[in-house]
Amino acid sequence: QVQLVESGGGLVEAGGSLRLSCAASGHTSSTYAMGWFRQVPGKEREFVATIRWSDGSAYYADSVKGRSTISRDNIQNTVYLQMNSLKPEDTAVYYCASTTHPSYPSRSLGTYRYWGQGTQVTVSS
Repeated sequence: QVQLVESGGGLVEAGGSLRLSCAASGHTSSTYAMGWFRQVPGKEREFVATIRWSDGSAYYADSVKGRSTISRDNIQNTVYLQMNSLKPEDTAVYYCASTTHPSYPSRSLGTYRYWGQGTQVTVSS
């Protein structure tokens, strides 16, 4: 089992920045990739970014490409999502996820086995 705990969400004005963190614990040695997803009420959870644990290769959704950076700390077993130039449409609950499946890059929710509880990001206009 892997436990994921997100932090770093909050309220920010449009144009501002936030850095989300996701700390992984438990059986993390088999992690192949980790990802960030987001969801707003009434809509499906959508892919934001993913990172391959072995070499740090990153892949982004078009909606955040150029404004966000996903990174990881292998020692701390933590993945980060730095979000810049935030827009009101970035408002959502952001979820961290991990997978042991050797599929990269994967935008599919079904690829990811473990999920965090989510952290709210609100961008005011």
